[in-house]
Amino acid sequence: MARALRVFSYGAVLFVLLAIASVSFAEEDAAQEAAAPAPESVLTLDHSNFSETVKKHKFVVVEFYAPWCGHCKNLAPEYEKAATVLKSHDPPVVLAKVDANDEANKDLASEYDVKGFPTLKILRNGGENVQEYKGPRDADGIVEYLKKQAGPASAEIKSVEDAGKIIDDKKVFIVGVFSEFSGEEFENFMALAEKLRSDYDFGHTLDAKLLPHGDSPIKVPAVRLFKPFDERFVDTQDFHVEALEKFVEAVSVPIVTVFNKDPSNHPYVLKFFNSNNAKAMLFVNVSTEKFESFQSKYHTAAVEYKDKGVIFLLGDLETSQGAFQYFGLQEDQAPLILIQNVDGTKFLKERVEPDDVASWLKDYKEGRLKPFRKSEPIPEVNDQPVKVVVADSLHDVVFNSGKNVLLEFYAPWCGHCKKLAPILDEVAVSFESDVDVVIAKIDATANDYPMDIFDVKGYPTMYFSSANGKIVQYEGDRTKEDIIDFIQKNKDTIVQAESVKDDVPVKDEL
Repeated sequence: MARALRVFSYGAVLFVLLAIASVSFAEEDAAQEAAAPAPESVLTLDHSNFSETVKKHKFVVVEFYAPWCGHCKNLAPEYEKAATVLKSHDPPVVLAKVDANDEANKDLASEYDVKGFPTLKILRNGGENVQEYKGPRDADGIVEYLKKQAGPASAEIKSVEDAGKIIDDKKVFIVGVFSEFSGEEFENFMALAEKLRSDYDFGHTLDAKLLPHGDSPIKVPAVRLFKPFDERFVDTQDFHVEALEKFVEAVSVPIVTVFNKDPSNHPYVLKFFNSNNAKAMLFVNVSTEKFESFQSKYHTAAVEYKDKGVIFLLGDLETSQGAFQYFGLQEDQAPLILIQNVDGTKFLKERVEPDDVASWLKDYKEGRLKPFRKSEPIPEVNDQPVKVVVADSLHDVVFNSGKNVLLEFYAPWCGHCKKLAPILDEVAVSFESDVDVVIAKIDATANDYPMDIFDVKGYPTMYFSSANGKIVQYEGDRTKEDIIDFIQKNKDTIVQAESVKDDVPVKDEL
């Protein structure tokens, strides 16, 4: 069964991974339980007809959904309305759906990297090109976004009026400037536009003077990227496709990403948290008299470190409650600066002063800081059927016990977790006579865990660590019978495990 965090996927309603953590995991209200109207214009696909149908169309949007998912139910009528409009568009835009919760479609969902519901994919040219749908979730927004996606990847700019209509000063826009619309440079630019069209808007022109800042010199051919932050545009003349892509990704985010209530910042915050770089985060009350000093010194540090594998975010304390909840922080620790490495290792400095920022970052880069590990106290009494695990007991209970352990990663406020709790109690009771099996849970909002082993993108997430040290993620239905059956099929005996219980755990896939 899919996990809660990814149910918003990449829609416009998604602010950021942390900004809406409490919303993404929140209990779905009664309105989400209302049944969606029976589809008429949306095609219903499954493993038997998916490939054949997709190959017939140049442009298909596929929603991977689960019948129990409240957000899917909310999307259904809007998706149907959009499908009714778009089926008569020229060229036609086909909207389809797949029940990814159906066991028969699980391989299909895996092939398209479906990790939550609803997940929408844009399939072009008979399915040869696959991209994430990153548009709105209302009918009008879906129609407008997909009409644009179904058209050319890059729009020709023939006049100042053309440029004014399509270049938005509140978002990134990429323009290729050429002496003619042919040749290797132009073809590579168009290939880039096709590849990244779901993330950025593109245009091309023969006259740079038509563009904003048209009086700025530019050597043709070139790519000029406009942005609403830092320097207002950046040019490159390296037309290798890979180099162009790296250029766009590098300069399309602010030197310091601002995390506040301004919705125009949310796409950049999302990119920040989705980045594979180490992340530095400074959380401060913007109304404090020291804020300008913090902002200045932090920006200076960000400029120095931007090419050293660290990206920077400045968070408004009031807006950052979801982040504080996720990282297990308290407001009285602010102003604070936190760095999270790619492997999940964290470093923290509480009640930081503006003049501390540069020296602390230097200590971080030179390896002089002690990692910060968030952990609840190890419980003195742990006699319930489902055992409580914390960060400081994780290795002893899961990795070094020589037992078969089903571990649930949960959040106290997660509605899906609350529904699962009595089921796990029943599972644990059913294994009470089996000394080889432990059913356990860890509050993932209050305890750190090795992120390179446990890929927790939503709650609840369950992993199974066998007595022999093999770790797999549980992705079956959340019923007592299915969970018990999974454990029975995957468990090892203690006799088999005794010689390997101290081995380094190895993550595997089901």
